[in-house]
Parts: sequence; structure tokens; C-alpha cells
Amino acid sequence: MLLAPIPENEHTRLETLRGLNVLDTETEERFDRITRLARRLFSVSISVVSLIDSDRQWFKSVQGLDVCETSRDISFCAHAINQSDVMVVPDALQDSRFFDNPLVLATPNIRFYAGFPLTMPNGMRVGTLCIIDNNPRTFDKQDIQALEDLGKLVEAELISIQQNTLDPLTGITNRRGFELLAAKTIANSDRLSLSTSLVFFDLDYFKAINDDYGHEEGDVALTTFAKLLIECFRESDVIARFGGDEFVVLLSQREQTSVDVVLKRFSELIVQHNQQSNKPYRLAYSQGIVSRSAKQDLDLCEYLTLADKAMFVDKAKHHKRD
Repeated sequence: MLLAPIPENEHTRLETLRGLNVLDTETEERFDRITRLARRLFSVSISVVSLIDSDRQWFKSVQGLDVCETSRDISFCAHAINQSDVMVVPDALQDSRFFDNPLVLATPNIRFYAGFPLTMPNGMRVGTLCIIDNNPRTFDKQDIQALEDLGKLVEAELISIQQNTLDPLTGITNRRGFELLAAKTIANSDRLSLSTSLVFFDLDYFKAINDDYGHEEGDVALTTFAKLLIECFRESDVIARFGGDEFVVLLSQREQTSVDVVLKRFSELIVQHNQQSNKPYRLAYSQGIVSRSAKQDLDLCEYLTLADKAMFVDKAKHHKRD
């Protein structure tokens, strides 16, 4: 069995997937309608909307299986997201990638697979619409076109969700998406008796960048700052553009010492960027940091307010130095 290669853009891909806020949610008729249609149209035993998380594939909609997820290591869909077109496996027993895969040798005894990679507007492939059968079969151009048509319907539904939870400029989670993901993260941390830390960032001199170099350059500054946040923080951290020139990061399972380490690394990334950039301005920021113990009586709104206040204290110090 060959493991699927991890995409080069895996961090951004996972940010896009998690920003949808659909993992571990209830089934929805708008997706079930498509998987039912796919199963009937192609006369297969299984049809799935599969989303590829860091270590699992989770099924938003599934027909013909009584499980909601499997390991990513044995997932056919983990291979499918590495290509832009439909991946077809006519007979898994004759395919060097899958002939000894547990899903082939045991239930559900996959022999045929076809998966359409679900691609978001930023180019990230978050999962597939796939059909599976326990008999080998051929899949011609008309079949591929029909699966693509259904897959695009799934994409449209995911994009409608994405538009409500992702920031269109930077591609990271927006305020609404952050509030949804942060609430889940805090609840999970409370359940596991883990602390969290919230960092509130504000770009310094952002108005001056817009005034001196134009709003397009201001957009470049925002997208660059977002990319540096993604580069520095972990996949499990919730990163968001909160609004305007404000960004937030929620870190789980972090002691204060490790928070200080990651923030120092981020500061060094900003310095490195400014040294290597040919821009006529430098990126600078103020930050506020607040930690929350597990099960502390501090809701998300209060948490954000405290971090925002700490950021303004830091910004006042910057302005005093200037």
C-alpha cells in the first residue's frame, strides 16, 4: 500500500477546510441529495462527500456505509486531492497503490473508485465527491463528466458556506468563522483540562500605507501578514482576520513559556520579511496576549475584550517610543 503524498500547500489547505466549519457537523439534505443521486446514477454501492483532515477522512454525507470517518493513511481520497481532475481506479486489486489496502482486502471491499476533487476558489482541494463499488468496472468520458457535474454542485454548496466564514482577501478565517471555531476549541480544551492563549494583533501604520501607497498596497500588506501568521503558527491554532487591520490567533495546549517562544519566532519572521522585502514600508504590529485556564469562567466575548485591551496597551507603548 502506498501512502498518499502530503500536498505542498497542506497548511493552507487545512486552514481552508477548517475555516468552512463543517467538520463533525450534522448531516445536511443539500449534500445527501447529491450523494443519493450519485449512487443511483452510477449504480454503485457507496457514494461519499469526503473531507480530508490532517489524519482522517471525514464524511459530510455518506450513502452505503455505516461509518463517518476512516484514517487518512488508507484513504483513496487522500490520493485524489493530489490531482485536479477525476481520479479513477477501475480495479483496486490491479493497482499498485491499493491492492493491499485494508479497505480493499476487507469491508467495504473496494474494487472500483472514482473521486472528483472538491476545489475551493483559492485553489485548495479539501476533499472529494467519490463513488465506490465492490466490483471492478470501466468509467468512460461521459461518466467522468457526469461525476464532475455532481462534484461541482458539492463545491457550490461548500463555497456558499465558505463565503460566510472565510475572509475573501486573505483566505483565512473571518470573524464569524473564528467565533465558531474558537468556541469549539475552547469547549474541547475545557473537556481535556487544557489551557488556551489568545493573541490579538493590530497592524501599525496601516493607514499610512494606504494613504502613501494606495489601497492595493494595503491589501498586499494584509495578505502578507496573514501568510506570515500561517507560516508561524500550528495547524491546530485558529488564525483569523478579525476585521480591518486586526488579526487574532487562538492557541490551545500552550503554556505561557511556549506562547512566548512562538511569538518570538513570529517577530523574527516579520524582521526577516522586512529585510528581504523591496517594499518602501515595513510591516509592524502591536499585540495583546491573554491566557485562559481550563474551565475558567471567561467566555469568548470577554476573552477577546481582554486581549483587545492588552493590544491597545502595547500600541500605546509603540506610539510613545515613536
